Amino acid sequence: MFRSWARELGESVERAIEHIDVDDIVGSVGVDPLQAREWVQSAGDWLRAQSGPPTRPAKPAAAEDPLSGAVPHPLDLPTEEQGLALAALDSGRWTVEPGTEALAARGDGPGPSDALGLVRELRIRDWIAADGALTLTGRSALARWLETGAAA
Repeated sequence: MFRSWARELGESVERAIEHIDVDDIVGSVGVDPLQAREWVQSAGDWLRAQSGPPTRPAKPAAAEDPLSGAVPHPLDLPTEEQGLALAALDSGRWTVEPGTEALAARGDGPGPSDALGLVRELRIRDWIAADGALTLTGRSALARWLETGAAA
């Protein structure tokens, strides 16, 4: 009986997710539409996984993203934007706003161009902690980024 309820709940959530107009929502909030779609898709995938085996056929293999299982590695070389964010977080010029997933500038100087996306990118690589402090791997990533800048 509980599985039946969970399955029905999962199916209704799937139907609701399919009808969400992400562009309208993110346009009013100011979030990147592609990133918002990924977040909604991730939430839907998680909910489907919690409700048990899928009740409808999977998408055809041709439509599947071959890199969907790929995850970033903590030893990646930071991009220019990520390196600047790590340096700004380390110096205290930027911080992660408490209770949010966004970067904010402190004092003078430019703020982040992608305040939400950068936090997500840095966290999935384990470069920053929940409070925005650099982790050991984050400090190593910053050092790698600084070394490549010095070499150039």
